[in-house]
Amino acid sequence: MAPSEVMENTYSPSFHLLPSGLINPNCLNLIGSGVVFHVPSFFSELKELDEKGLPRVYDRILVSDRVHINLDLHIAVDGLEEAELGEQKIGTTGRGIGPCYSTKAARTGIRLAEVFKAELFESKLRRLASGFAKRYGDLLRYDVEDEIARFREYRPKLAGFVVDAVSFMRSAQEKNMNILVEGANIRHELGWAVSKRKILEKMAQNSRNSAKNGGRPLVDGVVVVDLVVLRYSTAINYYTALNLTKLDVLDTFETIKVAVAYKDPESGEELASYPTDPDILDRAHVVYHEMPGWKRPTTNVKTFDDLPKQAQDYVEFIESFVGVKVKWIGTGPDRESMIEK
Repeated sequence: MAPSEVMENTYSPSFHLLPSGLINPNCLNLIGSGVVFHVPSFFSELKELDEKGLPRVYDRILVSDRVHINLDLHIAVDGLEEAELGEQKIGTTGRGIGPCYSTKAARTGIRLAEVFKAELFESKLRRLASGFAKRYGDLLRYDVEDEIARFREYRPKLAGFVVDAVSFMRSAQEKNMNILVEGANIRHELGWAVSKRKILEKMAQNSRNSAKNGGRPLVDGVVVVDLVVLRYSTAINYYTALNLTKLDVLDTFETIKVAVAYKDPESGEELASYPTDPDILDRAHVVYHEMPGWKRPTTNVKTFDDLPKQAQDYVEFIESFVGVKVKWIGTGPDRESMIEK
């Protein structure tokens, strides 16, 4: 089967860590410096894509030598940290991402470049494991020697993928190559090493989903788009376009509820912006704007004018509220099910 004939969702389980640009057989991919990098996932996802017939996956992926390693130690700790928080738990994926970023911020984490210095890597990993063992005692189910042994096997396999990302990106920009940056949970910086003067477009992808707060739905069973979060993200990242996915999932709803504000839990007054205080965020009440549903199928619709009027109004309301144009609208699971507005 040719890659152009394969639906995007065929490969979706393989892209927790890998960039989706691997779907394009002509695209060279780089995992950037700001990513936390789980080595077993990297190899298992590549293997899965290769077995599904995606061409030359091992030849089209590079990894920055500055990424922080998301260890199995971090995964073991993730659930314990959530248990400590109790009702205030974050609602993590349990894949060690939070603890890995914590050790990165504390400068106790391990970068990929350090993996190739065996003595340094092993001493840092043992120190990390010892610190967590003192904190959690027998609750921590983890064997540091097992992980060290696995990395002795990973080390030669990783060598061919590692690159100085700063130098690589500088060279790509000097050659005027087209660069698409993909990221999730966008922070102020992701180690892209892309000149802001050369960025032609910054696009945010927003799906139909439940507004979440501390891992818990704000209102049980209500399907919403949280425009408060999207507008906050836009203020940080200066998006120039939005990609609105899964519009067709809303086809059967009588009413569409859109989160447009949060209210202070004490005063009942609307908050001026997305709250910094996690306690306020956890207890804040959500203000919804209700819009009529369209009750008609939109699957595989190809033009904006062919959408029901209520669906058009929904898209235009998002544009007006966020202050950024919706450039693409997903209308189904196929890669071709997309409106370019």
